[in-house]
Amino acid sequence: MSADVQLQQRYHRVRDATTRLSEPLSPEDQQLQSMANASPTKWHLAHTSWFFETFLLAQTPSYHPFDEAFSQLFNSYYNTVGAAYARPRRGLLSRPGAARVLRYRETIDAHIDALFRRGALTPQQRDIIILGLNHEQQHQELLLTDIKHALAQNPTFPAYLPATASTTSAAVEAPLRWHSFDGGMVDIGHHGDSFCFDNERPRHRTYLPPFTLASRLVTCADWQAFIRDGGYTRHALWLSDGWDWVQRHGITAPLYWTNRGSDTAIFTLHGLQPLHPHQPVVHISYFEADAYARWANARLPREAELEVAARGLPLDGNFVDAAVLHPAAAPVSAAAHHAPQQLYGDCWEWTQSSYSAYPGYRPPAGALGEYNGKFMCNQHVLRGGSCVTPRSHMRPSYRNFFHATARWQFSGVRLARDV
Repeated sequence: MSADVQLQQRYHRVRDATTRLSEPLSPEDQQLQSMANASPTKWHLAHTSWFFETFLLAQTPSYHPFDEAFSQLFNSYYNTVGAAYARPRRGLLSRPGAARVLRYRETIDAHIDALFRRGALTPQQRDIIILGLNHEQQHQELLLTDIKHALAQNPTFPAYLPATASTTSAAVEAPLRWHSFDGGMVDIGHHGDSFCFDNERPRHRTYLPPFTLASRLVTCADWQAFIRDGGYTRHALWLSDGWDWVQRHGITAPLYWTNRGSDTAIFTLHGLQPLHPHQPVVHISYFEADAYARWANARLPREAELEVAARGLPLDGNFVDAAVLHPAAAPVSAAAHHAPQQLYGDCWEWTQSSYSAYPGYRPPAGALGEYNGKFMCNQHVLRGGSCVTPRSHMRPSYRNFFHATARWQFSGVRLARDV
């Protein structure tokens, strides 16, 4: 099987996966935008098609756009290619409707298939297709996190999908152990010729003092102990900006936690569910993660520490492919004696590392140079993927990044300590 045939098959796997994620949602659901940082499902479906149309099809002779207006409506932030409709107002775009957006996707797919049939893709076109597929996998995750936030605004707590036994079952809590790492000079960043985003390069050397990592993620039971001990009311635990944020917004618990009489429940993509104490705590801001680490007499890991710890381990974990759509409790197994668990999947792990360029980094030329580099300011790195990340999208060097107050993503906590 030729490389182009394999790429075409992958193209359809990724594109079909995005469409399937939208199928449980009504046209009304797909219109919702619950905050400025989120986008409607319909917009994600259109924007990922706009990417292929703008950066690939529009560069081919005789191509005619599906709709000239889409160049502005579904541009995200690529100033090089023209004006973009304001992100906080995407939910006001009742037109085009959901059905027309699906026709747009089908039309773009037909044009891409025609390119493959011609059998003369250039290396640059292949690179754009591969980048576009990885970009689309990022939007698959955003589609789920954004619709979760939107559905959570409804007081009836509607489910995106019905719960199954695997999504509601409780487990025995895995004991917390500490794994030691020698540190020293280590190589960090993507290695090899396989795909990575530009912010994962160049590979470089850095020094790590000896450190230890917790064997599992912080659990809901751990977090309940933090709350009972006044974690959200003790200013000494918080960074100054974090304490201001907690006071200003009245933060007293993780996002999506709610009291049901004497019990705590949590809103999930399967609707409102009982809080399981042994599952990882999720939807935590950087400020909360940092405060908890201080309370636990620990700290957040550096991103290089998590990359070193994950390197060489199998890419196992609770990803979107499992259709659980919520972090799962760490298994009680002998493997926990040898290496940290849950380094992949379940929830993104906040690090203390600011999102910045690696030594020698230069953004690519042209519009695609706007993909990562211009966001390297006032954000922190997260590692490892989550329960809504596609498994094939993850690797040890992957760098996610969000602002310190972001909570709608599946973000959690792993503790680290200095030796």
